Amino acid sequence: MSFHEVRFPLRLALGVTGGPVRRTDIVSLSNGRENRNARWRQARRSFDAGSGIKSVADLYEVLAFFEARRGQLYGFRFRDPIDFASAGPLQSVRPTDQLIGTGDGATQSFQLVKTYADGGGGVVRTIAKPVSGTVVLALNGAPVPSDGYSVNTATGVVTFGAGHVPGPGAEIRAGYEFDVPVRFDTDRIEVNLSAFQAGRIPAIPLTEILP
Repeated sequence: MSFHEVRFPLRLALGVTGGPVRRTDIVSLSNGRENRNARWRQARRSFDAGSGIKSVADLYEVLAFFEARRGQLYGFRFRDPIDFASAGPLQSVRPTDQLIGTGDGATQSFQLVKTYADGGGGVVRTIAKPVSGTVVLALNGAPVPSDGYSVNTATGVVTFGAGHVPGPGAEIRAGYEFDVPVRFDTDRIEVNLSAFQAGRIPAIPLTEILP
């Protein structure tokens, strides 16, 4: 996958709209019932960042970012304004936030994941783009020292170092902030200069790239 490890400017993402999108096939039966089938295993996020662009400087920054990505060709990082951490809204990241695996005494590497669940069911989302310096781990509830593991911020895989490999049955948990891997969902950006030194881009559609 062609991807640039750069983030869409945070200040330009203010006012973004969007969220998770799922694809479900629904077949209506002759008896009035339905058959439903999920076409996608995981949701894909879709955003429109156009509403946060106001000044000419902002317009130029978006155009430069768009050109550097060559339109839809290269993916990039985007911070979801609502769902960007292992913890809930307005909560601090803790090393016990998310269960990412169980030790067996030999496995060193584990994929970061985030679970969305309630009494009716749940889904597990792969976290492939953690933010550098934000990942913290815990084994059986005890924090792991930062020199006891490494983090691949391009894949979301954490690897325990020698002497810190989780033992059999050890509960491995993680806390982190993360970005969404996205690409522009258009090869065209339209700029509208509404006044002197002010303007807007009506739409900047972004779509998630699944890892």
